Amino acid sequence: MKKYKETERKWFGGVLGGHVGIEGDSDRIVNFLKKGKLHWFAKKKNRHSRYGVHTEKQFYSLFRYNPDSVKKAVVYIHITHQQKQQFDSITAAYLKETPYDYAFIGMRCGAAAYDILGQLNILPRYSYGKTYRKIFYPKKLRKRVLKKAASNGWLVVRQNGSTTRKWERD
Repeated sequence: MKKYKETERKWFGGVLGGHVGIEGDSDRIVNFLKKGKLHWFAKKKNRHSRYGVHTEKQFYSLFRYNPDSVKKAVVYIHITHQQKQQFDSITAAYLKETPYDYAFIGMRCGAAAYDILGQLNILPRYSYGKTYRKIFYPKKLRKRVLKKAASNGWLVVRQNGSTTRKWERD
């Protein structure tokens, strides 16, 4: 909103979905981040990306905002013991070495989270190229996960966020 322009700083990702992470253990959110300058197109040899693990407070503070003022949607997905072991294995490998570059035309947080959910057979699995084309920004992932949550009876907890910021409506 224009009247809050001076108090509400713009941030990349504030439109079309914000930021995405997956919490596999209590207060341990895994998420995909850029490291260094944003690449327009993905590069295999000079990756500007990393996976990080953050507490809930750290995760919601990534864009230097009060965690209580951001809009949130948390989906609780029931997984099997085998899926949890697979998630832990994927996380350990991705924290050690990121499998792809963070790029505008390439993987970003939404596509990276979809990649993991696809490997766990929670969502349909796609190739690398199809993943980042279909999940170009976080809203694309959020809509799929919220639809699946509704059909599977998964708990969804929402927080509206600051009234002085313009948020997406879904």
